[in-house]
Amino acid sequence: MRTLVAGVLGAALVAGLAPPVAAAESRADLDVLFVGAHPDDEASTLSTIGQLGLDAGVVTVTRGEGGGNAVGPEEGPELGLLREAEERKAVGRAGITDVFNLDRADFYYTVSSPLTEQAWGHQATLEKLVRVVRQTRPEIVFTMDPAPSPGNHGNHQYAARLAFEAYAAAADPARFPDAGKPWAVAKLFTTGLDGERSTGPDCVSAFTPAEPTDRVWGVWAGNRGPDGKTWAQIEREAQREYASQGWAGFPDAPTDPAAIGCDYFTLAASRVPYRPEVRGIDGLLGGAVPMDGTLTATADRYRLTPGERVRIDVQSSKPGEIALTAPEGWAVDGWMVTAPADAKPGKARIRAALSTGDSTEAIVEVVPPVAATQEPLPQVAQYGDWARQVGFPERADDVLPVLTVPSGGTRDIAVTVRNESPVAQQGAVSLALPAGFEGGEAQPYELEAGATKQVNFPVRNTDATLPSGKDFPYQLVTSQGVTTAALEVVPSTVIPQAQAVPAIDGSAGAGEYPGAVLDISARWEGDDCASAADCSGAARLSWHDDTLYALVEVTDDVVGTKLSTADCKRHWRTDAVELTFDPRGKSENTSSTYKLAVLPSTADGGPCAFRDADNAQGPAPGVRVAAQPREGGYTVEVAVPMERLPGAVDPAALGLNVLVYDSDTQDKTGQTRIGWSTWGGVQGDPYRWGRATVAGYSPPPGRPVEPPEPVLPLEALASVDSPQTLEQSIRLGLPPGAAAPARPIHARDGWLYSSEKGTASVFAEDGRHVVEVTPGRTKLPSGPVLVGFTNTHGDTAAAKG
Repeated sequence: MRTLVAGVLGAALVAGLAPPVAAAESRADLDVLFVGAHPDDEASTLSTIGQLGLDAGVVTVTRGEGGGNAVGPEEGPELGLLREAEERKAVGRAGITDVFNLDRADFYYTVSSPLTEQAWGHQATLEKLVRVVRQTRPEIVFTMDPAPSPGNHGNHQYAARLAFEAYAAAADPARFPDAGKPWAVAKLFTTGLDGERSTGPDCVSAFTPAEPTDRVWGVWAGNRGPDGKTWAQIEREAQREYASQGWAGFPDAPTDPAAIGCDYFTLAASRVPYRPEVRGIDGLLGGAVPMDGTLTATADRYRLTPGERVRIDVQSSKPGEIALTAPEGWAVDGWMVTAPADAKPGKARIRAALSTGDSTEAIVEVVPPVAATQEPLPQVAQYGDWARQVGFPERADDVLPVLTVPSGGTRDIAVTVRNESPVAQQGAVSLALPAGFEGGEAQPYELEAGATKQVNFPVRNTDATLPSGKDFPYQLVTSQGVTTAALEVVPSTVIPQAQAVPAIDGSAGAGEYPGAVLDISARWEGDDCASAADCSGAARLSWHDDTLYALVEVTDDVVGTKLSTADCKRHWRTDAVELTFDPRGKSENTSSTYKLAVLPSTADGGPCAFRDADNAQGPAPGVRVAAQPREGGYTVEVAVPMERLPGAVDPAALGLNVLVYDSDTQDKTGQTRIGWSTWGGVQGDPYRWGRATVAGYSPPPGRPVEPPEPVLPLEALASVDSPQTLEQSIRLGLPPGAAAPARPIHARDGWLYSSEKGTASVFAEDGRHVVEVTPGRTKLPSGPVLVGFTNTHGDTAAAKG
């Protein structure tokens, strides 16, 4: 085989080879782009996107390879292919033809954005998203909630953070100069509404945001689509396409117009004028589609104290006089705005209006002269830092600061006192604790302007009957103001030493479990249990000879799908027990914990156990498990060697949870989740697990305290290995996977012509082939082919022949 010297067109002609074709300009030109983490993240917006009647596309950072599969055995890249196909069918019902994958791995459910960043990588993934934005040139971007709210998937958080950063980076010619020509998105929205909502046609205006300054637009799903169905029903039919997620059995959407609700979108950023009083689709699109000039208003600082002034900088590409309007009681003098001396803490919007009627707003926050703040959780602190660094300070305090206190236990709470004012301040700080808590006398402070001081308060839970799964708000009081935080109670127990070594037989023998019985019947997700007979449970734990033992008795009147042993990791789809251990009781995410799933029975006959979403997923070496079916339920017994946990156990602070998954169907879908410490998303949130004292236990000398590096399942499908993506790439003239473009390739007459070395994924009539490519021409399988090519730098191209 003769070879072509890279980049030498004359040599190709002399050799009689076809030269590479010229690079095509992007043929994608969108109005709307949704940015999500997984296939199906866009599902709740499809009724709105369909109604807009605009050119729309979807960015999906992963293909959902780490999720479950309710329709077959596929997992990993094969599942990614399946879920991409489902997504394309689903969004097609809303008129969307373009789905852009960034080829990152969907590793497992986590509530941690920092862990997601570790898995995906920041700069490279952001560059891919910026490239898609510049290639598709949308006026509006929809994305998810970037905040670490309880239960919010860490992948969702991080996909949204990427969208927020891409809003600025895509417009900046200094950022990612090799990712295409700069493009300025007109509006950025997050999906959903934090607040009260209604149903029926009036839902476009009959809603109340929890934060009054939020700018929210609703789009009613009861309008009729082109086939006469409501958009609510069209969206529901689209959602049923996500069958691998168990959505095929979703019930019909309501037919009564009064029962049909709105999709809501909260404005995060805008470069164009908008009018908050205009509701529905017109308000959502206003100023952006069509785009008619730019208008922005920016305060020179975000936080100010009562009586302080702030300057508003207004930039407009449209002619006309500009006037500022502030809330009642505020003073406006030219571009300067002054808060009243008695202004209450909270956000305020300063409106900048052109004489033409176009307007925009700047947001500021009034804070007490001296503010006390409870120490945030690590990922909440990280989120606040991120929001301020990337230019969204108004999002920094999206999450109410919370800390857990063990039931009947005590913890120290660190409080930072900050002088926000321009003059020195002095006084005292105290905690106005809710009923069921006590502790901490007032502590004095003297602070210069801008200075901070940290103080500690020992707080004790005095009412052990307070439930988990609930916030207990309280006030931090300084001599100059009040701020709010919350405490959460997690259950606590003592794990005693067994008087006799437990026999793993699915029953409690004499002396095996001398400790307290844990009630694991509280719901944390899904439907309520119809009765105790429907779903409830109890658990007992003990230890002996460096091994933890657990006996879990579950009451369950309907047996769910019996999965094969090979499907043990998909325990959430059927009846299962999950035991979680955080050895030191301070993990930020589950990658430094041990999580064991147990199916009480399988299609192969016996029980199975599998580690999932923890420090090292897969089989569970050293674990012994037994299960016994009984009338109206089952019992699971497990022995877990403590040497298998990721780090030595702290006997005074073991993080522990016992969770039960209940399914009453045969379609691999779960209905109810109950457990001991119960919060939405608690399986991925070790911070909210219960606390256990392992009485009398000491780890063996020399056992490492710090966990090993986590083993994350990061196998992802590459876009060059997806025929669906290759067809789109060729149609749009774009490189697969939002990668940098390789030099063009050409497939013709059984040969692949390339001026670069690399690897080709070739789809032919007899299946997929992996072909090593050298400059020149490379033989291809016979017949029609679809080719995805990756050069040695990771740049991509696609061809059809």
